[in-house]
Amino acid sequence: MNLSNTNIKALSGPMVKAKTGQAKHLMVLLHGYGSDGNDMISLSQFWADLLPDAMFVAPNAPEPCDINPMGYQWFALDTSATLDLEKNISRLKGSEQARPTLEHFLKSLWADTGLGAKDTILAGFSQGAMMALEVGLRLDEELMGIIAFSGGLVEPKNMEDKIKSKPPICFVHGGNDDVVPVGMSVVSCEELKKLGVKASLHISPPAGHTIAQDGLEFASAFIKEIIS
Repeated sequence: MNLSNTNIKALSGPMVKAKTGQAKHLMVLLHGYGSDGNDMISLSQFWADLLPDAMFVAPNAPEPCDINPMGYQWFALDTSATLDLEKNISRLKGSEQARPTLEHFLKSLWADTGLGAKDTILAGFSQGAMMALEVGLRLDEELMGIIAFSGGLVEPKNMEDKIKSKPPICFVHGGNDDVVPVGMSVVSCEELKKLGVKASLHISPPAGHTIAQDGLEFASAFIKEIIS
């Protein structure tokens, strides 16, 4: 495929076909920093019965991870544990640089499958959740929904002029997350609600930087709602 933007990289990763054999929905799963698509594709086992006509796709991020050569990163790690944008400028720049690559991947996937944004749930963990929100809210066509595990908006206070569509969004975060503060999901959810986005939040009190069972169940209830 001829890519007009040389900064756009082709993404690939594991895929699980629809249980029914006929894909009517897409679940795109975005992994966290230092991980890969094989980690996220395991969620297909949990949601296969709930979404029997969904194809699950988990692309590897475009860059080798700086600290784990066996894994990938959407952008270079920001070690700051604060919501202050001025102290997280590398996160902002990194997500902006990665956005066109993920947008291109989604549009290519839709072209290949004959499906579209309205048929797609975009879910991510940690850095992958940030990218799901970064891209999903800027698409011209509204996604079926976005699920953000342990992550939030890169720039939560300055989204009004950047949002192009308002899909329903589910935030899930561990209350004891010491990698990405739970406040990132709290603030993101609050800010999006102010902008008229249907957003919900579940905090798993004892959980750290992981997806707890109650969080999965909350996300499953969200999926049931948006596909009904």
